[in-house]
Amino acid sequence: MTNTTGEKKSGLRVLARMLRAGLRPHTKAIAGVMALQFVQTLAAVYLPSLNADIINNGVIGGDTGYILSTGGLMVAMAFAQIVCAAGAVYLGARVATTLGRDMRAVIFGRVQEFSAREMGHFGAASLITRTTNDVQQVQVLVMTALTMMISAPLMCLGGIAMALRQDVRMSALLVVVLPALGVALGLILRRMGPPFRAMQERVDLVNRVIREQITGIRVIRAFGREERERDRFAGANTALMEVSLRAGRLMALMFPAAMLVVNVSAVAVVWIGGHLVDGGSMEVGTMIAFLNYLGLILGSAIMATFTFLMVPRAEVCAVRIQEVLDTSSSVALPAAPVRRLTRRGHLEIRGAGFRYPGAEEPVLRGVDLVARPGETTAVIGSTGSGKSTLLSLVPRLFDVTEGAVLVGGVDVRELDPAVLSAAIGLVPQKPYLFTGTVASNLRYGKPDADEAELWHALEVAQARDFVEALPEGLDAPISQGGGNVSGGQRQRLAIARALVARPEIYLFDDSFSALDYGTDAALRAALARETGQAAMVIVAQRVSTIRHADRIVVLEEGRVAGIGTHDELMAAGGPYREIVLSQLTEEEAA
Repeated sequence: MTNTTGEKKSGLRVLARMLRAGLRPHTKAIAGVMALQFVQTLAAVYLPSLNADIINNGVIGGDTGYILSTGGLMVAMAFAQIVCAAGAVYLGARVATTLGRDMRAVIFGRVQEFSAREMGHFGAASLITRTTNDVQQVQVLVMTALTMMISAPLMCLGGIAMALRQDVRMSALLVVVLPALGVALGLILRRMGPPFRAMQERVDLVNRVIREQITGIRVIRAFGREERERDRFAGANTALMEVSLRAGRLMALMFPAAMLVVNVSAVAVVWIGGHLVDGGSMEVGTMIAFLNYLGLILGSAIMATFTFLMVPRAEVCAVRIQEVLDTSSSVALPAAPVRRLTRRGHLEIRGAGFRYPGAEEPVLRGVDLVARPGETTAVIGSTGSGKSTLLSLVPRLFDVTEGAVLVGGVDVRELDPAVLSAAIGLVPQKPYLFTGTVASNLRYGKPDADEAELWHALEVAQARDFVEALPEGLDAPISQGGGNVSGGQRQRLAIARALVARPEIYLFDDSFSALDYGTDAALRAALARETGQAAMVIVAQRVSTIRHADRIVVLEEGRVAGIGTHDELMAAGGPYREIVLSQLTEEEAA
């Protein structure tokens, strides 16, 4: 119990701190909302009093002129109330939506700084939920608070003051009614925190399952596991439904509890007031006005409760958002970034080591590699030897845990990120294309590239023929992830994208695996001519892709097991010879 209370207090502190920081730029708009709500409240609490005067002085006395003049004043008050309420809602909505926009921008900016390590820690599904659904819950709370929570205490205090003005004896009912309503609603609110916390976790789970199933639909169908995946989704979906029902049942109790107190209070007012009117100690208009004030007071209390109802879920969301904002990237930006390279087109990896957090063994240990302009350096090794991890150290998807990576003679940890990005052209193992067109994807690294440059890059990447065959050519649409093109076409477009940017160092992470041998050979020959002044590093599984490289680095269990040309490594024997003979015959290898 203590733990839950501590978590609740912590969540409230996080939420309060987040709202204080997020709403600080909107103080003028919030002041405007408060002013409008104040005028609206004054009009609302004055109307029952005017209604009582019409009954007591106009209706009972038969004074039509008084009825008309006071009724006109009531119409003016009602109009002012409507205008102020509309203005308050408009300003409140504007503040809340702007806050939501700013929060999403801050989260997105922080996620953009994350390395692959932090992305793996949170997971894509959770980050999407935190950026959208969690921010939405905080935004709804702010909207509700600005439109209801500000007017609720004003309405309650104003109603109590006017009720006392009408009749002090009847006002004694409030001493019983308000605590009863507070206790009933407080008991329900107290139990709503854990279900809301569980609800957000279940939303994460549903998002994760859906994302996995959509991404892996081909594998699911290939293995005929549709039924299993349906059951897995049904489990996650049912879990979300059950926790939502638990929260919904508690919410459903609030309305009957509040209405019970309101209706019992109204009966008490009519019963007591009836006796007082019958005894001549109270006028009919006064009793009706008091009944209206009681409704205002209890209604404002229920309005405040609606806002408090959203606090448990919003505080859970605030904690989840703050977790993202408090997470610093393991790839830290340099304090004094270097913006100039001393040795263009030169890559050197010195004694590089990398270990994942909590792992017993490092992935890489003491790896040395040099890639010079005009040379092709290949990296080969068995599955799990650390080839892709080694390549990921260059663009700082990870940072080395020992040793150093130098691009252009400068440690990448000291380079300006923009300079590093401009110097490197990475074609990842799983090439990703963005929603748009062929041209927009090719221009990703060089927005001002003209069509001649795009077609030239496509020609070098052996992709010109299939792009020309498309009805729209360069304007042909590309779906998310490049799902509307084949794996080989996607790889060639990714290679063309890197060629358009014309970097000084090309990094190909098994980027030819989806190509047939003829296309592979033609592409490598064209690349050799195109990248003659740049350094090229190729990670590959196929020996035929890298056998003609100027330098081949063999990795085994994260260590360098050999460096040399194809002929030198074949003569030396060892892991490289085993890899070659597993793919080629002795004659082909020679």
